[in-house]
Amino acid sequence: MTTRIWHQSFTVLDDVPHYRDALARHLGALAGEGVTVDFHGMQPGTYPSDYPGTHIGYGYLSGLHKEQFVSAALQAEDEGYDAFLIATIPDTGYEEIRSLVDIPVIALGQTSVLMAAQLGDCVGIVNFIAALEPQLRRNMRNYGLDRVVGPISQVAAEFTDVMAAYASPAGLIEAFEAAARRVIARGANVIVPGEGPLNVFLADQGISRVDDVPVIDSLGTLLSVAELRAAQYRRSGLKPARSGFHYAQPPRPLLDAARRWYGITDALGARISSDIS
Repeated sequence: MTTRIWHQSFTVLDDVPHYRDALARHLGALAGEGVTVDFHGMQPGTYPSDYPGTHIGYGYLSGLHKEQFVSAALQAEDEGYDAFLIATIPDTGYEEIRSLVDIPVIALGQTSVLMAAQLGDCVGIVNFIAALEPQLRRNMRNYGLDRVVGPISQVAAEFTDVMAAYASPAGLIEAFEAAARRVIARGANVIVPGEGPLNVFLADQGISRVDDVPVIDSLGTLLSVAELRAAQYRRSGLKPARSGFHYAQPPRPLLDAARRWYGITDALGARISSDIS
């Protein structure tokens, strides 16, 4: 039986071909027998200003972008996918999406920290977008994981530097190891690489430890958990709670009508049609 997994990135994947190709190569190699991963990104033109880190630094802009994740998850369920991956460490739209679809929804930040907590008792996060830290801290409090998440530090690199490092890796490897040693000095004994592009770069370079501290392959872990959750869902229909404000599932006609009223469905549909034409 084929398992189909929808991967949703916070990047416009065709704008970052080095990352797109490395991502497909990495997760394609890790996927189990009969598992296919379909890669999806944000719509072209999503980021008219600085790429996407500037947007992530503002609560409202980051919140606007979650509508693309919601639309993607609804489409994934409608098209018969077995799991939906939120492949960005701020777990964009996770709580909302989990309440809207029954297929497993697996979020990068939550999943990678849960796995890291099995390998050490102080998780350090090393990323390259400093503006993410308040969102990551809030998420971990909501998940009940704030006790195990310790220092968060940034690699001395911008998004463009990470993209360039796929062709010339030495500088970014050195910068990551320096940032990793900073969180290790502050007590971290397991490391989660922050954003997807950094994670895939490190995996591509075979970096799984700094000194004697493990470095989690966040996206690889996300895929492994997705395969497990998809199998559980097929066997038993296992899905989240459906009681209470954060879990109750609105009837699909009610949801669709509300999204149409706000113009969300029409606006995203028009952009997709325009891109295709």
